[in-house]
Amino acid sequence: MTIAIDIARRDGAPKSLSFDVVLRDARSRSRHRVTMSRELAERLGGGVSTAEQCLTAAFRFLLDREPKEQILPQFDVSVISLYFPEFERELPKYLG
Repeated sequence: MTIAIDIARRDGAPKSLSFDVVLRDARSRSRHRVTMSRELAERLGGGVSTAEQCLTAAFRFLLDREPKEQILPQFDVSVISLYFPEFERELPKYLG
């Protein structure tokens, strides 16, 4: 089943970005508030991908590993590596 990922940037602090993310499929939707430091966004995107593209890739990575309902409702992207140590190594596959 295809899951749509809708991302809206919120006002963030000077060093961090904040987003509202909605994941939806034909049956239901889930909402998430996500933060990411500008430094991490730059590192994950390699200076080529935007923060939004990195976040979309991060959610695709997560959705390959767990149902949308199990993704935390609020988190910082940096914690993904605590649950999935391969996150930063695997993310480029989701950006391409």
